[in-house]
Amino acid sequence: MSGHRITGAALVAGIAGNPVAHSLSPVIHNAWLAAGDIDGAYVPFAPADAAGFDALVAAGRAGLITGLNVTAPFKEQAFALADAATAAAKLTSSANILTFEAGRVLADSSDGVGLMRGLKEQAPDLNLDGKPVVVLGAGGAARAGSGALVEAGAQVRIVNRSADRALALAADLGPSVQVLSGPEAFDGAVLVINALSVQPDVDFDAVAPGTVMMDMTYKPLATPFLTAARARGLPTVDGLSMLIGQAAPSFQALFRRPPPPLDLRALLTAHLGETA
Repeated sequence: MSGHRITGAALVAGIAGNPVAHSLSPVIHNAWLAAGDIDGAYVPFAPADAAGFDALVAAGRAGLITGLNVTAPFKEQAFALADAATAAAKLTSSANILTFEAGRVLADSSDGVGLMRGLKEQAPDLNLDGKPVVVLGAGGAARAGSGALVEAGAQVRIVNRSADRALALAADLGPSVQVLSGPEAFDGAVLVINALSVQPDVDFDAVAPGTVMMDMTYKPLATPFLTAARARGLPTVDGLSMLIGQAAPSFQALFRRPPPPLDLRALLTAHLGETA
């Protein structure tokens, strides 16, 4: 990787969020750039507030960067600032990818793709069609994940501290999404997903044996949520699988080509100092 050269013709993209220092996306994308000897760089941006994110998007419109991955708390703002949006972004009114071309902004969302790829990798026998799924949280990642789950035929139950935010999500996604609270939310669920950035308060006694437990958080890889689930013998899916699943379509959008072959899980677990 030390031979990777960046010239004046480099494509520059990055990730925008606050906080963003923990993100593994620069590790992933710069490894791909180096492996493919691609003239480009992927850097972190940490706008202090909504006005700062507005300024970053303005820089994209001006041609200073080719695109952005977007993480909390800017995913819904990213969608609102776009001139056009893909069906995946429109479904949830949020975006984790912005691309800039000729002064225009296109919004897309690969979070749902990442979620489904992560489930396929680590819970390949899970059947979602017509089955209840619990999503803890109602932010941008929860929106994208819920949209993908609805498309897969699941009956989604949103559990969130703010009922208004959860009800808005349910209204946007339609009758396959409900807002519930308490132990009854977990009745019959085949999958529970933590889409919160903090440790959720879950009554594991309400979770049936065999229920798949997924955490969108990947640092640490064994989150307290997943550790508690494994202690009860429940199957788990880690956040790294989702991150890896959404990264390839992000790279394609930002650098206008598919990523080169690379064992990302090995790369990232080594970076985190953990075992795969």
